[in-house]
Amino acid sequence: VTIPTLIVTGEQAHSRYSAEDALKANCSTEKALAIVPGANHVDLYDNVAGKIPFATFTQFFKTNLQ
Repeated sequence: VTIPTLIVTGEQAHSRYSAEDALKANCSTEKALAIVPGANHVDLYDNVAGKIPFATFTQFFKTNLQ
């Protein structure tokens, strides 16, 4: 992948290692990994727990998708 990439994972997600590995394998010069404190994988699906980092999305998109 060579386009701007934002990868989001929960701090307590069992799949966090996959997100970290994907970031390392990504060849983009504009890439970021957002680790959501206290969140598990499911917390990031429907925002019932209020943990989806919308401000992080907004900032990344404003910076990289012009």
